[in-house]
Amino acid sequence: MLTSSVPVNLWNLEGLLFLNLSSNSLAGDSPTRMGKLNVLQMVDLSWNQIRGSIPSIIGTFQSLNRLDLSNNIFVGHIPQSFSDLKGLEYLDLSYNRLSGTIPKSLEKLRYLNYLNFSFNKLSGEIPSGGPFVNFTDQSFLENGVLCGRSNFGVPPCKAHSKRKSNMAFHWLKYILPAIASTTILLGLILLWKQYHKRKASLPSSYEKSPLTEHKMVSYQELRLATNDFCGSNLIGVGSFGSVYKGLLSDGTVVAIKVLNLQMEGASKSFDAECKVLRTIRHRNLVKVITTCSSPEVRALVLQYMSNGSLEKWLYSHNYCLSILQRVSMLIDIASALEYLHHGQEETVVHCDVKPGNVLLDEDMVAHVADFGLAKILAKNKDATQTRTIGTVGYAAPGNSKYLLLFIAT
Repeated sequence: MLTSSVPVNLWNLEGLLFLNLSSNSLAGDSPTRMGKLNVLQMVDLSWNQIRGSIPSIIGTFQSLNRLDLSNNIFVGHIPQSFSDLKGLEYLDLSYNRLSGTIPKSLEKLRYLNYLNFSFNKLSGEIPSGGPFVNFTDQSFLENGVLCGRSNFGVPPCKAHSKRKSNMAFHWLKYILPAIASTTILLGLILLWKQYHKRKASLPSSYEKSPLTEHKMVSYQELRLATNDFCGSNLIGVGSFGSVYKGLLSDGTVVAIKVLNLQMEGASKSFDAECKVLRTIRHRNLVKVITTCSSPEVRALVLQYMSNGSLEKWLYSHNYCLSILQRVSMLIDIASALEYLHHGQEETVVHCDVKPGNVLLDEDMVAHVADFGLAKILAKNKDATQTRTIGTVGYAAPGNSKYLLLFIAT
């Protein structure tokens, strides 16, 4: 085992190819002067007690491909000159007392396949380009306050995120209003044209569709369709029951609304919904396919809406609606309400229009659902309801004598 310090003359051997003095007891300061070691390929001084800063002149060793200075007492910064070691493949500076930041210029070392800066006092952002895309948290364990990509096992850089956020804000501040205004204008023109096309075809879409045209299903069929009302098929819970996703025997995917008959008002809600759905049909109302009414269960088999409720899209961070989609959905809902209020002989008042009762199909078309609180008013007759039902939300326009009834719709 060698002791004392690294002989100064070693660093003047210009023909030196490999230098391995690892696992000794060499001490003293790192050399400050070195010769032109242009052919030196490997330096291993690990597991010694060498002090001082890492000589920046090492960056001139153009043939160096392996550098191991781990397990010493080196202090100071990682030399920027290391980025000039174009052929470097292995770099280990772990278990020292190095401080400062990791030079971003090290991203230029495209042949570097092993890196270990663990157990130092490094701080700041870890570079993410070049060879760093292949490194993990094992290269940066137990340091100071490092930040960067998540695969490095460190928190994101706040200053960097804030800078990016500020840049984005300044860009949006001047560009977004112009883009948004143009997009909204074009979108409204397009939607207005589509709305008039829809309106021209309303007679065929307003046909009545009595529930009696559909064959009623049995309780056993509903159990089979929902895998015995398995919890994995549960897609929603309402005031009077639960909604399950089901698969009918003919392969049709449906939503099955099962009422809890133990709850007060559940049977009345079922009867009201059947009465309303028996008389209406519109592209923006959820279509009823059939029903089930037995001592064990009362259920409605409805058209399945694959994109869930509007409430989910409005109030969840996992979903996002564009301005055009929002305007289109408003038109869909308005079209449905116009039909309910004015499109047939008897006026239907929904009484509970809210985002949770607006469902979206696979094309993001809005459909008004849940008619459990709905009221049917004959033409030219006053409403007799004098208290708010359901959720206070949309209030239908018109004669003030209907205000207390329509404030719930």
